Amino acid sequence: MKIRLFEPQDAEQLAQLFHETVRAINIHDYSCSQVRAWAPDDIHFRNWVEACSSRFTYVADDRGVIAGFGELEPHGHIDCFYCHKDYQHCGVGRQIYQAIEAKAFELSVNRLFVEASITAKPFFQRMGFAVVKEQTVSCRDETFVNYVMEKLLEKVA
Repeated sequence: MKIRLFEPQDAEQLAQLFHETVRAINIHDYSCSQVRAWAPDDIHFRNWVEACSSRFTYVADDRGVIAGFGELEPHGHIDCFYCHKDYQHCGVGRQIYQAIEAKAFELSVNRLFVEASITAKPFFQRMGFAVVKEQTVSCRDETFVNYVMEKLLEKVA
C-alpha cells in the first residue's frame, strides 16, 4: 500500500469509492434516503478533480486500486475521509491519517478538525480526536447528525 498525493486521473475512482462507501457502509448509521442524498447517483467527476486538487488529498494506492483517501485543507480542516468498502478495518485509514497529520505538522498547523459522521466518529476518536459538539446538518433536503471533532497537535521536541 502506497500513500501518495491525488492525481487528476484518480478522480473517477475517488468519486466511485465515495459513492459505494456511503451506500454500503454508512447505511448502517443513516437511512436510505439520507445516504441517497449524501451520495447521489449523479456524480460529476470534474468537480472531484477541482476539489481534490485544491487540497492536500492523500490516496491509499493498492497497486492501482484506490483503497481510501483523505483531504486536508491548509488551515487544519479534514474534509472528505473515506476508506473503500472492501478495505475497512485494514489500517488504511490510519495510514492516510498519519500522512495528513505529518502534513499538518509541516504546515505548522496546531489543530486538526473534522465534521465526522456517526460511522467515522469512532475512527477519529482512536486517532486522538475529541468531540466538540454534536450537530445536525442538511444536504439535499435531508438532515444528518454528525460531530465536530478536533485534535490539538503538539510539536515533538
